[in-house]
Amino acid sequence: MTMSDQILDAGQVNDDGERADLLEALGKQRHFLRFTTRELSDEQARQRTTASELTLGGLIKHVTQVERNWADFAARGPAAMPDFSAMTEEDFAHWGEQFVLLPHETLAEVLERYDEVARRTDELVATLPDLGATHPLPNAPWFEPGKRWSIRRVFTHILAETAQHAGHADIIRESLDGAKTMG
Repeated sequence: MTMSDQILDAGQVNDDGERADLLEALGKQRHFLRFTTRELSDEQARQRTTASELTLGGLIKHVTQVERNWADFAARGPAAMPDFSAMTEEDFAHWGEQFVLLPHETLAEVLERYDEVARRTDELVATLPDLGATHPLPNAPWFEPGKRWSIRRVFTHILAETAQHAGHADIIRESLDGAKTMG
């Protein structure tokens, strides 16, 4: 039984089904993303197979970090996020490490961290009191100044990021060894 199922069975979700829908959709997209890494070695998870710099291990790390950051934002507001406009080149270089499965990291460890983050996000989806509450977006050149997102919007953003990267992962995996997530 998944964390989403346990939360739903515990009756912690509103009767309107919105939270159940979010949890189900997140669970499905996470499954697709994880499934692309089935039976891979750490070396294969580090392998670049397309013109893109992306690798399967790097994508899992990135989606984990994105989900962690946005879930923290949903729970704590903009204080949970860095001030992107103040980041240096060195900060961005370090930030770029989230896209790479480093030599000391294993795919199993990265997947375990992803599961931990997913469990926490699922708890927040089920328990935050008001999905309509809003927070101002963090200071970043890609966000309109003064723009606010609802907690609902944050969770749909996590869902969209996961789905987008599950598609990227499927292409990378098919290029690696012909395996497909679907089809």
